[in-house]
Amino acid sequence: MRHLPDLLRGLLMGSVYLVPGGDGGTVALVLGIYERLIASLHAGSAAIGALLRGRWADTRRHLREVEWGFLIPLVIGIAVAAFTVASLIDDLLHDHPVTTSAAFVGLVLGAAWLAWGMVDHWTPQRSMIAAVTAVITFIALGVNPGQIEDPALVAFFLAGIVSLVALILPGFPGSTALITIGMYSAVVDAVADRQVAPLAAFGLGGVLCLAALSTALDRLLHSRHDAVVAALIGLMVGSVRTLWPWQDDAGSMLAPVDWLGPLALALAGFVVVAGVGRLAARRERTSS
Repeated sequence: MRHLPDLLRGLLMGSVYLVPGGDGGTVALVLGIYERLIASLHAGSAAIGALLRGRWADTRRHLREVEWGFLIPLVIGIAVAAFTVASLIDDLLHDHPVTTSAAFVGLVLGAAWLAWGMVDHWTPQRSMIAAVTAVITFIALGVNPGQIEDPALVAFFLAGIVSLVALILPGFPGSTALITIGMYSAVVDAVADRQVAPLAAFGLGGVLCLAALSTALDRLLHSRHDAVVAALIGLMVGSVRTLWPWQDDAGSMLAPVDWLGPLALALAGFVVVAGVGRLAARRERTSS
C-alpha cells in the first residue's frame, strides 16, 4: 500500500503519454514528482556509464542514489496503462474527440500554471524564454511532411530519441513528434508486426536519449532552475496546438464550433489539475 500512490502516478503518466498530443512529463510535473524522476533517471544512467567503464564502486554508489521504491512502481504503472487505461482514453478520443481534447487542453494549461509558480523569480529574460519556446513549439508541431516509406534502422533509432523525450519533457508529445518527422506509421507498423530489428533500434535510441537528457536536465535544474522551468512552460503552452479540439484531417486549426461545452470541460480540467497539483505539492512538503 505504501507504493500504491506511485503506481497510480505511473498509470496516469502512461495513459496520457499514449494519447496523441499528450505526454507523461506534464503529468509528472502536475503530480509533483518531476524533479525526483529526473534525479532517479540521472542516477540510473550514471550507474550504467560507470558499469560500462568497469568502475564497480561508482556503479554501486549510483545505484544506491536511485529511488527504487519510487521508480519501480511508477514504471509498472506506466506499463499497465499501455495495455489497459490508455485504450479507454483512446476510445473517448475516437467517440468524443472535441470534448476529450478540450479536457486535455485544460490539463496542459493547468500544468503550465502550476509550473509558473515553480519559478522563484520571474525576469524579462525568463519571460522571453517561455514566449520564444512556446512560439517555436507551436510552429514546429504544425509541420507535417508526410510519412517516410520503408525507413532504415537509423530512422527508427532517431525516432526513439524523439519519442522518448516525451516521458520526461513536459509539453513534448511523443506521438505528435513522430508524426512531425514522418515516422509515426512506421513505428506503429513495427509494433503491430513485432519487427525485432526496428524496435530494437527504436528502444536503443530511446534509452540513450533518456540517459543523456535526464543527466542534462538534472544538472540544469540545479544550476539554471528558473530558466529551465520557463522553457518547459513554453513547451506546454506551444503543445496546445496538437490538442486543439477543432482540427481538419491535415491537422490545421479551425474556428471553434459549439464551444460552450468544450470550454466548460477545459476549465474543469484546469481546476482539477490545479487542485491535484496543490495537493501533491503539499504532500511532498509534508513528506520532506
